[in-house]
Amino acid sequence: MLVRGLVFDGPGRAPTLEQLELAPPGPGEVLVRYTASGVCRSDLHVVDGDWARPTPVVLGHEGAGVVEALGDGVHDLALGDSVVLSWLAPCGTCRACVADRSWLCTGSAAGTHLLPDGTARLTRADGSAVRQYLGIGTMAEAAVVTRAAVVRVPSAVPAEVAALIGCGVATGWGAVVRTAAVQPGERVVVVGCGGVGLAAVMAAADLGADVVAVDLSPAKLEAARAAGATTALSDPDWPQRLGDVDVGLDCIGSPAVATALLGAVVPGGRVLLVGMTAQGVTVPVDGYALPDRGVSLIGCCYGSTVAARDFPRIAELYLDGRLPLDDLVDRRVGLAEVGDALDRMRRGEGLRAVVDPTL
Repeated sequence: MLVRGLVFDGPGRAPTLEQLELAPPGPGEVLVRYTASGVCRSDLHVVDGDWARPTPVVLGHEGAGVVEALGDGVHDLALGDSVVLSWLAPCGTCRACVADRSWLCTGSAAGTHLLPDGTARLTRADGSAVRQYLGIGTMAEAAVVTRAAVVRVPSAVPAEVAALIGCGVATGWGAVVRTAAVQPGERVVVVGCGGVGLAAVMAAADLGADVVAVDLSPAKLEAARAAGATTALSDPDWPQRLGDVDVGLDCIGSPAVATALLGAVVPGGRVLLVGMTAQGVTVPVDGYALPDRGVSLIGCCYGSTVAARDFPRIAELYLDGRLPLDDLVDRRVGLAEVGDALDRMRRGEGLRAVVDPTL
């Protein structure tokens, strides 16, 4: 079948919208018709060359859709199921997966941007293979993915919200709930109030924490207040205005922010690196003060979430009104408009753009 997909051929080249041939699902695979895809900063890192990735590749890793076809051996999904895609499809057998820490899976094929059998399901008109980013390539009309990448959620969850659960929301929510294990009454500072940061603010507020939001954008700080932040700071001396902080989250990927948070948390506090820098960038650490004060510096991958368990949990919290995830979306675009959405992200404008592949 023919599908449209946004193909990236390498740094310095604008992604192009192309007609691609999509093969049917093989054993253990699922054909998902995409209904929404978030435009995430990770996509921007790839397009801008911060992260080296094999090409050509269909962009997108934050998606939702409906099951359209099932490969042999897939019996626990049904046609028409509403699903969220996990960009880290766990192998299920490595040491991390066996220990219920699938976000650290070492056997996943996601990093190859191919399916687990080492092949692609998309081809160009000339027959050349096109990879799918992290094995799912959500900036397309449809994709064939491994069963392990598919998580069923209630159909009552809107597609644009379901898509964000697949990356930004799971990362921000999980950073607070799973990685940092924030407790009621703790003071939590979230630096960077994009999609991930706002999800972290919502999660911390839902747990009863005292939340401080930091961002340069007045609009994002307003969104953070609406999400439950009790304090919003934008001035350059924000580290001096925090007071006692138990948990600090760098949701930008900035060495300067991480350093400031390490100096701001109380003895025994936790600092989480949630946003990611360009490859090869280091964060300076005081080798005396860190152990002397008993501070923990923690790398946070995918919010330490297990997709099969935590995606439905987040969906449930949304449906119960505890996580106002609709507020994260401020723009809906078609596949042809993703370039404009990435430019907007470069300028630090707005919240989350969501792609509707039917536009």
